[in-house]
Formats: sequence, C-alpha cells, structure tokens
Amino acid sequence: MRFIAKTLYGLETVLARELADLGASNIETANRAVIFDGAKDLLYEANYCSRTALSLLMPVAEFRIKSKDDLYKGCLKIKWEGLMDEESTFSIVPVVNSPLFTHTGYAGLVVKDAVADYFRNRNGKRPSVNQNDPDLLINLHISNDRVTVSIDSSVVPLFKRGYRLEQTAAPLNESLAAGILLISGWNAKSVLLDPMCGSGTIPIEAALIACSIPPGKFRRSFGFQRWKDYDEDLFNKVKEKAEGRIIGSPVDIYASDISPEAVKLAEANIRRAGLADVIKVQVSDFKDFKCIDDQGVVVMNPPYGLRLNPDELDAIYGMIGSTLKHSFSGNTAWLITSNRESLKKVGLKPAQKHILFNGALECLLLKYELYKGSMKVQEH
Repeated sequence: MRFIAKTLYGLETVLARELADLGASNIETANRAVIFDGAKDLLYEANYCSRTALSLLMPVAEFRIKSKDDLYKGCLKIKWEGLMDEESTFSIVPVVNSPLFTHTGYAGLVVKDAVADYFRNRNGKRPSVNQNDPDLLINLHISNDRVTVSIDSSVVPLFKRGYRLEQTAAPLNESLAAGILLISGWNAKSVLLDPMCGSGTIPIEAALIACSIPPGKFRRSFGFQRWKDYDEDLFNKVKEKAEGRIIGSPVDIYASDISPEAVKLAEANIRRAGLADVIKVQVSDFKDFKCIDDQGVVVMNPPYGLRLNPDELDAIYGMIGSTLKHSFSGNTAWLITSNRESLKKVGLKPAQKHILFNGALECLLLKYELYKGSMKVQEH
C-alpha cells in the first residue's frame, strides 16, 4: 500500500530516514510530507514509533477534475463501504489550492455530500458527521485539478504524545523538538543539556530517543483502531516489538530554566513520562551554568520576543553567546529562534543553518561548534 506521512517543513529528510529504518520502501520526499510503500503493520508501527510524523494518511482515490461536479462524481465512485458504514461518523479535512474552488470549506461540503449520498443510495440511510471525534477522518487534498482522497490513520496529531499536560506560554511542538535532536545527530553517547527547558519538551524527547521509547507509548488511541479492517493482534505485536527495544539511558540529560514555575512544569511532565531517573532538572540562570561534559551537546529554544522588549532579548542572546564561548568549549550547541535580529548578538559563527517552522513562525536552527582555543589552533 502507498501511504503519506505529513510532517513539519524542514523535517522531511529526517522523517524519510525514520521510515526507512522502520522498513518503508519507494520513499519520496515532498513539501511537508513523505510518501512511501508498506503493509498494514508498517502503518501501525509508523504511528507508534515515528518521532517526526504529524499524521499518516492512506490514499483511497486519486483523480483529476474540471469542476465541482467532477469532485462529487469522483468521490461517489469510492467504495466507502469498505472503510465505514451508515452507523459510522465521519469528518472531512480539506486542503485546497485550486482555482476551481474559492473556498476550501465548500470543497469539503461536496465530499461530505458524496459520502452521505453514497450510503443513502445503497440503503436509504446516511452516516453522521462528527467534527470532534469521528470514526473516520477523511483528508481531501486538491492541487489545481488533481484530487487525492485519503483516510487519516492518526486522527489526533502524533505530536500530541500524551505525556505533556503542563506547558509554558510558548511550548515547543514535540515533533519539532524530536526533529531538532535528530538533525543534530545526537546519539545518546554524550551528555545533553537544555538550559532554557520551559516545560521540558526537548529533554523529554531526548530521553525517549536515548531509551528507545516509542513516542506512541503514551497515547490512548489511534485513528486506525476504528477502521473496519483494524487488526488488534497485529497492533499488539507491533507494540511488543517496539517496547522490547526499550533500554536504560546510557547518558545523563540535564534540564534547567531561570523560572522556578517552568521547572515545576517540566518536572511534572518528566514524571508523567516516567523519566525522572533519566533527566536531572534544576532552577538555574544559563550564565551561571558550568560545563558538565567537555564533549557535550547543548540544545536550546530561547525566547523569540513575544513577551520581551528588544533590549532584553539582545541582552539574553548576548549572554548565550558569551556563556557558550567561555564555559562550553569542546561542546556543540544547537539554537532555534525566529528572532534574526537578536540572533546577531550571539556573536558566534554557525557551522550549519536549517530553516524550520515552530507553528507559523519561520525559525533558524543553528549549530555552533565551540572549539577549545581558536579555530586556527584547532585546525593544527
């Protein structure tokens, strides 16, 4: 079967690598998505184990249209009885970029009518729409004249792991945090520190990686569990296989924040994830933090500027650069921010730059190699 894994912009290559490791074939990267082949067990496993996927879709029809009537007729030809019945509830998520439709919601209504009429024509009874908790979530994608109709096997986005009930004002998406760690190449062989941990998302995702804990372990359910062809025994085997790989963390992970309230939130989330013995948390100003491992990795998500004035932000970013330079020589640091102006105050030359999105904010993820002494000395 052919599947589509949706992800955040900039994480496509990381997700493709994850899917390849799980056994996917014929992998293609697209904008915010990875397309791949696999069997039903891979669909279950990708939902349970992928750290950077947001949702996994199974296409059920592809066709071209010249009008809204063509969309209706194309959806009426889909064999919906294999996916749901008249007792099922459903909902449509439309993603439309086409001159044929000036309103995305209208395209969704056309598909809703086609599904309802399909069943009414068969037995006189139609299924109900449930926007909040549908049995089947239908994804409609229209690009110019090309239509792809898929069913969503995740329903609740996969970044909603289930361990985080407490959060700070600007929490980092869990899939983004995991993606940053995977881009960094951190492999749990060196100490990791997040000195601006907020509600603890980066250190928790790092601990899940270090312990090989599947992120789906905390979820209550997945969309595919309501599908007509759901195989409970197969899913149990997938879970047993994934959880059989869990190990104790080979390294310490440190988290700190200047805010006592943020540290309390982080501690609560860390306990909920069962990682209190892996992550060490403390209240600390980064400028007072001392290097723990001269070959460690520092990952941080400093304030972007929504709640601080420019002078305060410039001072924070200047402090970050100074602390990294003077207290973390030998380490590698990764910093994500959308504030390009304050970023100049860091005063260090990045070795790598990646463009990522945190919600609607375009961000830079930068790598800093913190050499001991000067770079010239290092090169000799």
